[in-house]
Amino acid sequence: MWIQYWQSVQLSITVTIAASVVVIIAGTLLGYLFARKAFKFKIIVETIMMLPLVLPPSVIGFLLIIIFGNQSFIGDLIKVIFGQSIMFTWYAAVIAASVVAFPLMFQTAKAGFLNIQKGIEEAAIDLGANPRQVFARVSLPLAKKALIAGCVLSSARALGEFGATLMFAGNIPGVTQTVPTAIYMAIDNGDMLLAWAWVITMVLLSFFLLYFVRSKEN
Repeated sequence: MWIQYWQSVQLSITVTIAASVVVIIAGTLLGYLFARKAFKFKIIVETIMMLPLVLPPSVIGFLLIIIFGNQSFIGDLIKVIFGQSIMFTWYAAVIAASVVAFPLMFQTAKAGFLNIQKGIEEAAIDLGANPRQVFARVSLPLAKKALIAGCVLSSARALGEFGATLMFAGNIPGVTQTVPTAIYMAIDNGDMLLAWAWVITMVLLSFFLLYFVRSKEN
């Protein structure tokens, strides 16, 4: 029983870390781009990126299957390159977690960059800094609090992802069974002791993540 417990916990942590890396990099860069640039169809593109916040997990899972499934061009390309489908692997769990967590990082990062006075960045440019240097040495440090909050909140969302993961990655013990899906199966099988162990673990992890955010705000 405890082997299964640790397998699911370890997989959830691994998936969360991998998804967080993807989300933090993409969310920070795109948040900065959308905070600083104006372009055609910007609102439409931004709305599409924010959709995972409001779409049912089953819809997200369905769309991931359509995009990366065995009947899609991308799915066929992945099979040719890697020799297997990405569905029902831990990589699928990472993709699902990344998709649902991305909007939180993106929106928080964008808000953080919007709060920076443009005059500060313009002054850095006047002093000879190029756009990359302005981003790395001025914008990122000034938006640090918002970026930390986005990192933690998106990581917490990735840790708790259930519906899209269940549809896209499945629930294979030791392979794709994360803690949220494991809790569902444990309750369904009447194994309340194991379910409680996973629930307590998730509550503690989520508490410390949120506590970290709150401590940085004060």
